[in-house]
Amino acid sequence: MMATVKAYVTDWCPDCRKALRFLDQHGITHEDINVDESEEAEALVLRVNDGRRVVPTFEVDGRFFACSPYNKELLAAEVKELLKS
Repeated sequence: MMATVKAYVTDWCPDCRKALRFLDQHGITHEDINVDESEEAEALVLRVNDGRRVVPTFEVDGRFFACSPYNKELLAAEVKELLKS
């Protein structure tokens, strides 16, 4: 079973666009959740990032990590099990 990737993002964030493009380029399916449009999503991002509103924040099978500033190597390492060979 493929892991579910949730991406907590905003429309205005260039790091979010880069990270989502990386996932798309590697065939990783993701659900995008705009924290500017959801108080619940914003609260979750604050909780998992020690009170900081960091986007993009990702959830993979219940594990959270932030990728801001965008870091291609960090993102690849965090989703390595999902990368197409």
